Amino acid sequence: MEAATITQLFITPYTFLSYDEPVFHLSPTAKLWLLPSLSTFNTSKSICWMEIVLDQKDSADWTYRGEGAVNLVLAYTGSSPLFFGKVIRIQKAARNGSHCTSVRSVVALSAHERLLWRDLGDLVSCTDRDVVCQMYVQHVMIPLLDSKHVDAGVHILVTREFLETIEKNILSQRPAWRVSAGRVNIHCDSVLLQSDHSIFPQGGEGEFCISVEIKPKWGCLPTSRFISKRNAIKKSVTRFRMLQAWKLQKGEISELSDYDPLDLFSGSQDRIYKAIKDLFSTPQNNFRVFLNGSLILGTEGGYAVDTNLEIEEAFEDALQSVIQRGNGFRTMSFLQLVAEAVHKSGCLNRLLDVQKLDSFDIEGAIHAYYDIISEPCLVCRQMDDDELLKRCATLHSAHLDQSLEIVRNYLTAATAKDCSLMITFRPWHVDCPGSTYNSIFVESTKQTFDYKVRSQVSYAYC
Repeated sequence: MEAATITQLFITPYTFLSYDEPVFHLSPTAKLWLLPSLSTFNTSKSICWMEIVLDQKDSADWTYRGEGAVNLVLAYTGSSPLFFGKVIRIQKAARNGSHCTSVRSVVALSAHERLLWRDLGDLVSCTDRDVVCQMYVQHVMIPLLDSKHVDAGVHILVTREFLETIEKNILSQRPAWRVSAGRVNIHCDSVLLQSDHSIFPQGGEGEFCISVEIKPKWGCLPTSRFISKRNAIKKSVTRFRMLQAWKLQKGEISELSDYDPLDLFSGSQDRIYKAIKDLFSTPQNNFRVFLNGSLILGTEGGYAVDTNLEIEEAFEDALQSVIQRGNGFRTMSFLQLVAEAVHKSGCLNRLLDVQKLDSFDIEGAIHAYYDIISEPCLVCRQMDDDELLKRCATLHSAHLDQSLEIVRNYLTAATAKDCSLMITFRPWHVDCPGSTYNSIFVESTKQTFDYKVRSQVSYAYC
């Protein structure tokens, strides 16, 4: 077995978080929004979601919102109160000729996966990979992140005709390169139903809300003593910055972003504001803004163009319904609002704690992995640094439980390194009833805004 298969054997984090070194490769991802509570969906105890089936006739009520590497996201636009304010996530299948089948099997996890997560009985006994993903959020991520903001969503049944019609309906709205890479997986028998966090539930008529989606990336630098001398740059330059240089060289981006994740995670209001401004200037796929659920900055899939004068003027105009300032000042006030929400909420503090669970880096975790699968370590075999080889020998002498903990912590931390944030705002009015949300007063506009912060977890399985 080659080292490159390590994360094809476990529930694994997002590809962006893997090191593109020969020893490690991560598999594709699925995404789950962290929701406030299950009651978001279960408005009545009599609702049994798995008895609801979306059929071909329902396909017209769902519109394309965006997509990632593994899932398509569609928002509900129909008239049923049951689905108002909801989105569904539909699995994609690669257009590489590979045969796609249902996600159900006798056992959803491989032998090595079951060994890694053996303490989580509900997870290892699952026969449905979708349920495995929900169990992962429930048993691994919820205890680490604030449980009042975490829920794995619910699965609802769909027919093949529903998925086939969705595929046709959204084809023209998808980016061409996404269409070439993947399509709707028509072999799935369910989709994931979640709340649409780009809006407030039960908003009043004529009420405006604006939300920003941020991918903060990795908020610290690795300090592992198992990082080799040839990779020492990882200790002084963020992974985001290194990936920027790589993407520029490949032609995936037109210019380097000034954004530094260390600014956003710093806790300093000035540095947080700088980070938000830098994300706005070069949003790429890391910064999107929605007005009443409709995208007004960024792209629905892939990389956004840099924010030029034309885009900035259009965005400034779009803010008129939310930000009460003169022309030319609304964007600045909005970015200040976002920075204040990030700072005041402390939403990144717990996320950073989970990211720091990885104290060994991939260059250490890979040795623990070889011990778990009981195979000779190919990394040690190719190592030419005697001092580092001695340090790695201590990992190979560890007890199995220690090796399992190292790999689990690495994967869990990497999951947190690709979380996204959705921060949603609505102006507060004097005639509004008492709000249960936190609020921010913006001095420059003399406005008070309700706001809520939700996180999005990215994880994968094979």
